[in-house]
Amino acid sequence: MNKNTVLAWATFIMILVGLGLLSLAAFKYREIAGYGFGAVGVGFLAVAWVFNALKGRV
Repeated sequence: MNKNTVLAWATFIMILVGLGLLSLAAFKYREIAGYGFGAVGVGFLAVAWVFNALKGRV
């Protein structure tokens, strides 16, 4: 596996975790804890976006 493949897998895994956290925030924790789960989920998606942008440049 080269660097681009590792970044692709990391991006895919982070997207899954981010969507999982967002779904927890939306469907399970509708109170104050949901805001924290949602913020962390958006953070995971932002980092996955950065990893995707780095693919091919590293």
